[in-house]
Order: sequence, then C-alpha cells, then structure tokens
Amino acid sequence: MAGTIDTEDAGPKGQGTGTLGKAIATLALVAEAEQPLRFTDVLALSGEPRGTLHRQLSHLVEEGLLDLDRNQCYVPGLRLLKFASLAWARNEVRLLAEPHLKALHRLTGETVHFAVLRGAQVVYLDKVEGRQSVRMYSEVGKVSPVHCTGVGKAALSVLPDALLQERIAGLEFRVFTAQTHASAAALLAEIAAIRREGVAYDRQEHEEGIHCVAAPVRSDDKSLVAAISVTAPVYRISMQQLVDWAEPVRAAADSIGEALRFGLGPHAGASL
Repeated sequence: MAGTIDTEDAGPKGQGTGTLGKAIATLALVAEAEQPLRFTDVLALSGEPRGTLHRQLSHLVEEGLLDLDRNQCYVPGLRLLKFASLAWARNEVRLLAEPHLKALHRLTGETVHFAVLRGAQVVYLDKVEGRQSVRMYSEVGKVSPVHCTGVGKAALSVLPDALLQERIAGLEFRVFTAQTHASAAALLAEIAAIRREGVAYDRQEHEEGIHCVAAPVRSDDKSLVAAISVTAPVYRISMQQLVDWAEPVRAAADSIGEALRFGLGPHAGASL
C-alpha cells in the first residue's frame, strides 16, 4: 500500500453519488468539523434530504463510526480511532520514512514532521516530538494549509508548473499571522526560491512563535508528493540554526525518497 497522495481533497459534495460515497461524505463532514454538529447543522452543510441524512447518520452511529454526545451533537466514534491506529501502524510509506525521521530528530532534538500533499492541504503522516515538547497545531492525521507551512510549500515546489498554477489558483489565502502569504504572487515567488535552494522555511506564518525548515520528498513518477520538516519555537532555536539544519533536512528528505522508490516499487501509483 502506497501512493497517490496528491489528489484533490473531496468535500462532502465531491465524494460521489452512490450510497457509500454519500455516507463517507457525511462521516467526513462530521469528523472534520471544528466543533460538534447537531442534526440541523449537518443538514444545512450536507445538502442531503432530511430523511436520507437521518438514515445515514443512524447507520454511522450504529456502526460506531459516529457518536451522539450529551448535547445531541454528532462526534467521531471510537471505532474511527481503531481504524486510524491500524492505518497509521501499517502504513508502508510511514514505515519507510520512520528511521530517517528519527535520525533527524537525534541530530536536532526538535520536532520532526512528515506530511503528504492532498489538494490544498498537507496531512501529517508522522511526527517525532522534540525533546523539549512545545504545544503545536500539528498532530498525526491533522491537516494544515499549504500556503503557510514549511511542509506545504516544500511539497508544492515539486509540482509541475501547470498543476502548481492550478492548485494555487484555488487556494484560500487565509491569514494566520502577520507573516502569512496573502497572495498567489507572494507564494509563487517563494516557491521559485524553494526550487533553487531545495528547502522551505515557515517564518512564523502559521503559528506565532513557531518556525521550521522543510524539504520536499521526491518520487520518480511524482505520484507521492510529500515533505519533512524540523520545527521549533523561536525563543529556543534561531533562524540561523534552521539555516544550518537545511542540509541535513534536505539529505533526510532525499534518503526517504530513495527508500520509497526501492520499498514501494511498482506499487507507488496505487491509492494509499
């Protein structure tokens, strides 16, 4: 199992018209919501007929994929945790990357991320916590925008120009800090620099007080678009230290790319 990570992130209305596709869309809508949703919230967001949606939600609750909390809001069910745990533990891409992430962590002592590109977001596939843990937005399985994260910009840098332009044209340039890129022109200018230097930086663009150095993980057929980063708080790690770590991060990303090429072989284009 490996594969095509760089696919558009289908929303609830983009999952397909079949019964299973609609149920998965509803599940994703609830699971990805920033806060628990009542039935009326799901109804408004999904666009499904009331009766159809009620049946979908009832089935998902019966299967343990969703739960109803004490406020009668829908939340992810515990069965999803089991699926997520199994998927993470057995994921071939993560297993191949893991030793290189740990080696980079031993060198820097800071938090190391491995993320894959999916549409306009990156999904964190693995994370090795720093020795002095600092609370960050990132968690395994969580998504972040591409325009203001080191791993996101690094991953974008390996896309062919036509696909890059298409992807950026569809971005919502949400501003998180005073340093966040707020336009396509600014992001494209930085991606040009990333392509020249082989590394990207997050200069407190997603979280105040947090910065990182990142590098793209390349696959021969471009079916896997990913990146790794070393992330640290600005009060402890200077920008110059991140610059000094650029070469080890680049080397680790290349090593992961090589491991994936040999480890995944002809299956690299299959769906993860």
